[in-house]
Amino acid sequence: EIFNTIWTISWNWVIYNFIGGWALAYLGAGTLLGLGLHPMAGHFISEHYTFVKGQETYSYYGPLNYLAWNVGYHNEHHDFPYVSWSRLPKIREIAPEYYQMPNYSSWSWVLYKYITDPEIGPYSRVKRGMSPAAVAAAGGEKKSE
Repeated sequence: EIFNTIWTISWNWVIYNFIGGWALAYLGAGTLLGLGLHPMAGHFISEHYTFVKGQETYSYYGPLNYLAWNVGYHNEHHDFPYVSWSRLPKIREIAPEYYQMPNYSSWSWVLYKYITDPEIGPYSRVKRGMSPAAVAAAGGEKKSE
């Protein structure tokens, strides 16, 4: 993460000094607007927001997976993170009994529900505390809650 932060700040400095502040504003606005109401932006919400209590992650099995490199096969990806995107549908085909859980067939529906359902919002996510191993690796002590 430190390298990533240094790399990003360095490139932002280069862009600002050689192209100008408007270039950075353009990149920032493009990021925000790119996550707007476009149907494919629904995958950002569909993956980890809790639409059904107790269900943390969801998969999308609609036609836009073809355009999104199978990013919708999200549960399959979590189960097998090193499987290539092109082979994620095969996981569900081989072991369908493990993927009989809530899923989506429309990212547009996900966006609609996110906007219109008062029970779903920015805080409708599962949040976990740090594991003892992660706390130890960070050099801290886990505080009791």
